Amino acid sequence: MRRIIQTLQVLALLVAASGGTVLAAEDLTALIDQAEVLYPIRYQDGVLQQMIDLYEATLPELQSLPVQSQAYVLNRLAQTYYESALMSPEADRALYEQGKAYGLQSLRLNPRFAEWEHIHFTEAVSFVTDAAALLWTGDNWGQLLGLMSPLSAMNQQGEVRALFTGSIAVDPDYFGGSARNALGSLLIMSPGILGGNDEAGLALLERAVADHPDYLANQVVLAEYWGFTYNYFGRLKGVRDAELVEQTLHAVLEAEIGDWPFWNRNAKQNAAQLLQQLESMTK
Repeated sequence: MRRIIQTLQVLALLVAASGGTVLAAEDLTALIDQAEVLYPIRYQDGVLQQMIDLYEATLPELQSLPVQSQAYVLNRLAQTYYESALMSPEADRALYEQGKAYGLQSLRLNPRFAEWEHIHFTEAVSFVTDAAALLWTGDNWGQLLGLMSPLSAMNQQGEVRALFTGSIAVDPDYFGGSARNALGSLLIMSPGILGGNDEAGLALLERAVADHPDYLANQVVLAEYWGFTYNYFGRLKGVRDAELVEQTLHAVLEAEIGDWPFWNRNAKQNAAQLLQQLESMTK
């Protein structure tokens, strides 16, 4: 009964927010708390959208909260939009764009980043100490690289690389070492003239797997970006190490879901798809 009453109270707050009613700080906290209750089950159908609705209901009055709370909400929105795009049947550019926008909004809470963003982006990133804002902005922006023209993608790779590098510098273990696997795959995929470096990329992927083996996404990224080869435009070209792909991805399929219910389920789905891809390329 208590849970039902709490849910009705949150629904009332959502209705009030959508009607333009000014919410008090405790009401904003209630919305955030309810979104956090859903966080462990966000792999279930419709839950990510519920979380997004709850977080976005706080936005009109978000500036009334402390800066740390503002950043938390914006980072969660950048994350949940990114995760929603991953759950979509096809790459949804609008979701990645919105996730990137929320991530940049979070980064701009740092006055020095806001001052330097359009002067020298890498310098602006160096002032940021929020690993979450850096990672999720980079993740959304990184996915957008694959949805734009090759020339535009090449022109923006430096910004994405700076975000992942910055996140590693602040906290290399944040979210299972995700920034390491993101930067590693980017270095492997990028041509040398644009800062690509196969060996440095592989070292980052291997370090992420070694430090966080329970975060199965690290292993899938290693198999995907080192086990296969790609051309300069990111198109799959061939197989580099079939044994690595098979051993790594079968281990992922056999592993426990553990403490990463959303991402490890996603990793298992990706592992199965990559094994099918390997089979089709090595028949």
